[in-house]
Amino acid sequence: MISAITNFLGDFGAWGLFFHAMVDAILFPIPAFFLQVSLSALNPDNALWLATLGFAGCMIGTPIGYAIGRTSGYRLLRRFVKQEKLDRVESLFRKHGEMAILIGSFTPIPFKLFTVASGCTNFPLRKLMLYAAIGRAAKFYIVGLLFYAYGRSAEHMVHGKTLTFIMLAAGALLATVWLLMRVRRKRLNARPNAASKPEDLCP
Repeated sequence: MISAITNFLGDFGAWGLFFHAMVDAILFPIPAFFLQVSLSALNPDNALWLATLGFAGCMIGTPIGYAIGRTSGYRLLRRFVKQEKLDRVESLFRKHGEMAILIGSFTPIPFKLFTVASGCTNFPLRKLMLYAAIGRAAKFYIVGLLFYAYGRSAEHMVHGKTLTFIMLAAGALLATVWLLMRVRRKRLNARPNAASKPEDLCP
């Protein structure tokens, strides 16, 4: 099933990947990763262009998935996604919505869960777009750069442990940056309160 759909979209080349990435962010069950890898392996010199179109398609599909979440919510998700995965995503959003999107950009959990769940939980769309842009750009371009640099031999890296290690390193880096930004934001928000304390002590 996966092979048949991937082959069909692959007949349209780079624009097939663009469409695949767009619907992948909405409700399509097959990640665009598979088509990106197969097309990049056929033409490694075109790998960065493929990554660009895949990223662009994902960013166009993201607000559509968000809108579906706002209007139809979990009723649609339950038809396509196992309850176990749905509960996992919902739990992540309740605790760490921003981090959940970054994690969702790298893990095998379908990214559509995070776009639709964002709408269901009324997560700010601008934040969804920001963190989706960071995470999805990293994922598409890591794969694209591997094929552009190593040619067809990168296919073994992508399906082996190499890509896993790179994704984990990139994910750890993004998580660290996010945590530093959050700490800095808390400190900035605390400054006005600290400045007001001396006034409170005045008679």
